[in-house]
Amino acid sequence: MIVDVHAHTPTHRDAVPDGERRAYTGWRTDRPVTTTNSWADYETAMADADVSIVFNIAVDDPEAATGLPYRPEDTNTSTAAFVAADPARRIGFMSVDPTRADAIEEAQRCRDLGLVGVKLGPNYQDFDPLSPRATAFYGYCQREGLPILFHQGASPIRHAPLRYTYPLVTDEIALAFPELRIVMAHMGHPWGKETVVTIRKHPHVYADVSSIYLRPWVCYESLLAAVEWGAAHKLLLGSDFPIATTGEAMAGLRRVNAIAEGTALPRIPAEVVEQIIHADALGALGLSIKETS
Repeated sequence: MIVDVHAHTPTHRDAVPDGERRAYTGWRTDRPVTTTNSWADYETAMADADVSIVFNIAVDDPEAATGLPYRPEDTNTSTAAFVAADPARRIGFMSVDPTRADAIEEAQRCRDLGLVGVKLGPNYQDFDPLSPRATAFYGYCQREGLPILFHQGASPIRHAPLRYTYPLVTDEIALAFPELRIVMAHMGHPWGKETVVTIRKHPHVYADVSSIYLRPWVCYESLLAAVEWGAAHKLLLGSDFPIATTGEAMAGLRRVNAIAEGTALPRIPAEVVEQIIHADALGALGLSIKETS
């Protein structure tokens, strides 16, 4: 089974009207990213995945904070509706601001909507991931078996603090909450080595490879570190839709050794790449898909 663990909820149920189309130039170096997408666009992008995990990020101004234009009041309800339309192939994560007094109440509401995990972007949401209110929320997630996918590493959004997404912060979270299942997004790019040594030591901490294949040296260096440190089995497939598609992610990983052609640099074994593409992400995160009759 191929599971894409990192995709953003499409902004529109139906075709995007011409006047509402948006594109963002900061996410990729080769082309702008269309940030307004329909449910049908998502289906096309996920054609190579059997299952995808999908979410928004809870911020007051999504377009300014993330580049994705959706109504903040629809952050979780739009994800729940999207997942409910195809529960055999989609798994929904909620997003909340863990520093708000009603964070757990919102999480309970989202669980009632069928959302089974959490997406947090401390840099985009502007909260210290080691603050008391944030860590209290992690305790709730650990008790309730809710995995958390954290944005890790760089972002082109100027106001998003990089220190909130440095991978060694996740080491501190995992030390305090050893049973909490965590995904470190983007292998913490460009801090792939720091991500690898973190996932290596914590049984329930994983990393996804979303977007790293868009930067060939970062991809090669990060996967090589995972191989050399014996942590490649802790890597999960992700596309970061709408930045890329599942097919692009798979193809990019399979090209990882192209940058080493004509050199004596070590190669990433093909079986490691296929292991990432076919990783048992649902088992790792304690999730399952709904059976349909």
